Amino acid sequence: MKDLKEFTIPFVGLKLGKHQFNFELKKAFFEHFEYDEFNDAAINIDVLLEKMSTLLEFTLTFNGTVNVACDTTNEPYDQEISGEYTFVVKFGDDYNDENEDLLILPHGSYEVNIQQFIYESIVLAMPSRKVHPGIEDGTLESDILDKLEELSLKAIDEEETPEDDDIDPRWDSLKKLLTDK
Repeated sequence: MKDLKEFTIPFVGLKLGKHQFNFELKKAFFEHFEYDEFNDAAINIDVLLEKMSTLLEFTLTFNGTVNVACDTTNEPYDQEISGEYTFVVKFGDDYNDENEDLLILPHGSYEVNIQQFIYESIVLAMPSRKVHPGIEDGTLESDILDKLEELSLKAIDEEETPEDDDIDPRWDSLKKLLTDK
């Protein structure tokens, strides 16, 4: 996969200390990763880079909204998303990204691309079950919800409850035994 240039941070000319970077993510960012669960995205990311003499420490802080489909009704809605992720970049002989919180770059590197860390932190911050807020407060009108309500266990139990008119008269004499003590 090709790196997106706007997420490549050149650190070689930066002084020791903290440096701030800001990014705005749209749907095109996630399409680059072939992730199609987001209908739209508007996420702001603040990247804090703390440059030390032997390592770089990145803190990604993000918040915004993503438009996703509800797991129950498949209705699109805007899901609030926020989170924070911290990882460290060290220098070694070979490139190594096997550890999720540690990236090892070869000695002599002068820039680091953080797009994979941004992508993973946002996708992992999504709730495992996406439920439209209209379902929780009962304001969503949907054909799917009506059908689910119709087929729910309560509706089936109510249909199977026998009416008093349909009771076999032979049971009446047995009921008298219970009341004639």
